[in-house]
Amino acid sequence: MKKLLALAAIGMAVASGQALAHGETAKHGGIVQESSAGISLELVSKDGKTMIYVEDHGKPVATTGASGKLTVLNGSQKTEVALEPAGDNALASKSDAKIASGSKAIAAITFADKKTASVRFSVR
Repeated sequence: MKKLLALAAIGMAVASGQALAHGETAKHGGIVQESSAGISLELVSKDGKTMIYVEDHGKPVATTGASGKLTVLNGSQKTEVALEPAGDNALASKSDAKIASGSKAIAAITFADKKTASVRFSVR
């Protein structure tokens, strides 16, 4: 019975999108997703500013020389903002990305070594 309950709990976490990549946790209060390249991105939107924090298995990934784009879908409204380096392992938008509950966001990042990472976020 305990195994069945544990499996049900895991299934509900995965279905709700709360499962985290490689056990990564949101260190900045955002939403964590893993790219197909194995890099974890954390989307944080606070006070009209949007940040993406980048890690690889819990270790910060340098964003110097990186660039990116964040596309946010709010119903039929689409907003695109550029992402620029903003610290050791972060990228930030210069303008408001207009992220709200129910939004979908797609981050596409190109690092200085020309490797790319992209993920899709569902904002609750």
